Amino acid sequence: MPLAFAHAELPISVSGGCHCRSVRFTCYLPNGYIDVYTCNCSICVMKQNAHFVVPESSFHLLDNSQGMLTTYTFGTHTAKHMFCLKCGVQSFYRPRSNPTGIAVTYTCLDKQDREEKLQIVVKEVDGENWEEQIKHSDILNKT
Repeated sequence: MPLAFAHAELPISVSGGCHCRSVRFTCYLPNGYIDVYTCNCSICVMKQNAHFVVPESSFHLLDNSQGMLTTYTFGTHTAKHMFCLKCGVQSFYRPRSNPTGIAVTYTCLDKQDREEKLQIVVKEVDGENWEEQIKHSDILNKT
């Protein structure tokens, strides 16, 4: 189990994936309390993306999931927006804010894990003004 978190408590495991279940993952979260970020940047608004960030070492693709992914980039090409080749759902991506981490789409977690294992705080990110906003965001501390 990854020890990437700076919390005294052991992480919990949650699972999720895309709509057709061709992409599946497991990730580890500190003690069930997570910050879920909503963003108003051009792509997050269109996808209605609400996500949380974990260190890459705490995220694991399952089975043949890697082969079912394709990647979209734009702008600085730092963020890697990965989505399922079959159903088109982006269940996670590599964010510009944390290029060494993984941003997991909260609603792509399995329903039972969302409802029974997690308590969330929703935080807004001003992605339209990313360069200024990132200077004051706690999202940098997530990896």
